[in-house]
Amino acid sequence: MKKITDEELLDLIEKATAGDKKSLETVILGVQDLVFNLSLRMLGTFPDAEDATQDILLKIMTHLSSFKGESAFSTWVFRIATNHLKNYQKHMFAKFPLSFEFYGDDIKNGNIDDVPDLTQNVEKTILAEELKLSCTNVILQCLDTESRCIFILGTMFKVDSRIAGDILGVTPEAYRQRLSRIRAKMADFLKEYCGEYGNGTCRCADRVNYAIKNHRISPAQLYFTSAIPQSTVLEVKEAMENIDDLSQEFAFCKTYQSPESLKEFIQKFLDGTSCSVVMNA
Repeated sequence: MKKITDEELLDLIEKATAGDKKSLETVILGVQDLVFNLSLRMLGTFPDAEDATQDILLKIMTHLSSFKGESAFSTWVFRIATNHLKNYQKHMFAKFPLSFEFYGDDIKNGNIDDVPDLTQNVEKTILAEELKLSCTNVILQCLDTESRCIFILGTMFKVDSRIAGDILGVTPEAYRQRLSRIRAKMADFLKEYCGEYGNGTCRCADRVNYAIKNHRISPAQLYFTSAIPQSTVLEVKEAMENIDDLSQEFAFCKTYQSPESLKEFIQKFLDGTSCSVVMNA
């Protein structure tokens, strides 16, 4: 989809709130990747991110008439999405929370040598890449919800501290300070334990079967390596300030196109009776 101007977007939103389904579809498709990638990083798995994204997109459609153009539309979407995700309790890691201590202990003491071959004839290099992408996503779950949100907004989406502070209800200064501390904590963990991004002993290729045994990856469902990556980081209104020297430490923060099933969900909703109820609310 070609990039549209702010003026064109406001016109689409006005038409959408007046009942034009095509305009509503264009608006929602324009933010679904943003919402999905935020959900994926906040929740840790593709299925949970897809479920949460559906909820958030419905919330955006339901409340679209409340957008008055007083901020960038992406900022408004971020606010709705982050508020929803910070309170989201239906994902796997809400039931089985992680910590850096647990993750580090598993890397040091996990018995990876006595596990049989569970690759199911899938190339080990592919499974190692799946594990690497999964692990660097799941490791975010070691952060508390607020810290995770701060890290994702500042490191992945590079949201300006004034905007991020407004979204999270803190001052820009407080946001910058917390982001710097959180990034340093993440970088320290990677340097100590991770052999892919740091000086640690952990190598994804050595832990493939261990990861399969513990249901961390599945040869039958390669979510990350089968997903279509975005060529660039999703755009926001302004760039994040260069607040520390860790900007290159987190190259693993890739973005993905949202699953095709989300587009199907949007289309099904727009074609159904529920859409008329929402549009006439």
